[in-house]
Amino acid sequence: MPKIYFYKLSTDNGGAPCLKGGLLSLAICKPMIRTTSEPGDIIFGFAANSMHADNRLLYIAEITGKIEGGDYYRSDKYAKRDDCIYSWGDGRFQWQQGARYHGPGDLVHDLGAHPTYDKANVLLSDNYRYLGSSGTSKYKERFSLIKDAVEFLGRGHRVNHVDELRSELLGLKSHVWTKHTEKVCGKPSHPPRRNACQRSRSCGVI
Repeated sequence: MPKIYFYKLSTDNGGAPCLKGGLLSLAICKPMIRTTSEPGDIIFGFAANSMHADNRLLYIAEITGKIEGGDYYRSDKYAKRDDCIYSWGDGRFQWQQGARYHGPGDLVHDLGAHPTYDKANVLLSDNYRYLGSSGTSKYKERFSLIKDAVEFLGRGHRVNHVDELRSELLGLKSHVWTKHTEKVCGKPSHPPRRNACQRSRSCGVI
């Protein structure tokens, strides 16, 4: 059975997720999700309290591809994507000077340590809905279990009624797909900046 991940974003600046050419990629931040998620899994991204107190929905993506071992950063195919911020040289990965996101100090968090780089996994989706700054918290009116799970995420709350919550998340996905036929329905909430990173480990998985 596919896994469903849901987490809170403390920033929404076009880096994670990154959108370009009809493809959503998650290449930086959230290394746990990038490592354990597989094609067919679904990711829900909600706004953290620090960004929007209403925890509005920012995006939903069904994972349709996964690139492991850092190959994303070695491929010319993805070289012009804004989240392709590392390059291979002299037997190791390096942060690219002038990259729009993160900095040299974020490399181990994003990719893992040399020489294994066990976090250097990138998730891809061509089946997603990105709301960004157009996202709302109206989902709370219809999906009470999602409301509770998201509001308490990161506070040590253990989610009960797992089957019911899963059903609500799938219902929310169906509702959003019906309401929004375009993949991109809004702009990023923030401009690109290097000092922003999704360091929180708070993530629900069912």
